[in-house]
Amino acid sequence: MNNHNLMTADQLIDQLMSLHPKGYDLSLDRITGLLAKLDNPQNKLPPVLHVAGTNGKGSFTAFARALLEAEGYKVHVHTSPHLVSWHERFRLAHEDGGKLVEDHVLANAIARVAEANDGAEITVFEILSVVMFLLFSEHEADVAIIEVGLGGRFDATNVISDPAASIIMPVSLDHQMLLGDTAAKIAFEKAGIIKKNCPTIISAQPFDDALDVIITQAEKNRSAYSVFGQDFAGFEEHGRFVYQDDAGLLDLPKPNLIGQHQYANAATAIRAVKDAGFTVTQSSAETAMKSVYWPGRMQPLPKGNLVDLISGLDAEIYIDGGHNPDAANIIVNSIEQMDTRPFYLISAMLNTKEPHDFFEKFVGKVEQIITIPVVTSDAGIPEDDLAEIAKQSGLTAKSNDDLATALETISQLHRSSDHKTPPRILICGSLYLVGDALAQNGTPPQ
Repeated sequence: MNNHNLMTADQLIDQLMSLHPKGYDLSLDRITGLLAKLDNPQNKLPPVLHVAGTNGKGSFTAFARALLEAEGYKVHVHTSPHLVSWHERFRLAHEDGGKLVEDHVLANAIARVAEANDGAEITVFEILSVVMFLLFSEHEADVAIIEVGLGGRFDATNVISDPAASIIMPVSLDHQMLLGDTAAKIAFEKAGIIKKNCPTIISAQPFDDALDVIITQAEKNRSAYSVFGQDFAGFEEHGRFVYQDDAGLLDLPKPNLIGQHQYANAATAIRAVKDAGFTVTQSSAETAMKSVYWPGRMQPLPKGNLVDLISGLDAEIYIDGGHNPDAANIIVNSIEQMDTRPFYLISAMLNTKEPHDFFEKFVGKVEQIITIPVVTSDAGIPEDDLAEIAKQSGLTAKSNDDLATALETISQLHRSSDHKTPPRILICGSLYLVGDALAQNGTPPQ
């Protein structure tokens, strides 16, 4: 790491990517050794909300951050993966709300961690997790929200010994090659973040056997646990969001995130913030529901470079990084809550996913799907192959070379159709694709 003071964070990460293996190491030995060399910054954090799950981690993080900041708390936030910039993974607390880490601060932390590691075998995710712990220990905050990268039990973030709360969001099938081929097996890995005598909050679970595994793990660790639908709830009533637990009701505005599933996500965040010992008032909860923001989950694109390409079509464009069957169900349910319009998909997916299981949820729902390559990953499914899988799943599909061409194709298809109403276009199937879309649109996360 010579001349690291002259390098940007991106340059340092690129250098690390060339030196160290990609992917994950399903053990904690390497990261605990490296943390020890840096005087264990993970033990010097503010109270931590530690969140795992297959779907909904990002939404939970957004709601929890909004609730805490509305109440005046200073909040660190760690998320992964990022959409456009590595800096998105590290949001540092400020008096006027958290801000993405400045480049010189991130670069300095990366350089110090790499120097301490001294070339030893380690993954880049492990190094960046140590960077997160270092940054969060060196900058003042009242609370930190830390999102698991993959699984939970052996995730690099799971060196936190006594979180203020452990949160398990919905568990479903994803990363089966690493985590197991059933929801119960995956739930066991996710529940590995539950610590002894620390409260656990369990969000709505689509699989009963997964819920049973999580509860068993909580009881084994003598963790007081709260279950959505049993100990707390969140639902829509008369166009409002009602949160309920044994302390009473909160009558709130509808969350500023699209989809019925967001009521459960918001309720889980309220319960977790309360169980972790922080205040949630009617006023702060109202502010949070109105201001909450999370990029890449049914996010509308009202303006930008991509939107300008089809400005004459008056189309609605949304982006969503969902890539598994449960995420597809959520997307379809969200679309069905809107007014009826012709619906088109643009999709790209990684070869670690199961596109058939994802695409079949859209059969009978969409006019056509346009498949494109993932430009920021070498693990993307070729667009022609993906189009063929979409056809085998029962969809009308064709492939294009890029997002701009796909939008033009949809424009031509719609203009030549009998439809009189403007179309709705969803760009989905991969967080890499969402990142590409935000970058090309000129609207990266802030």
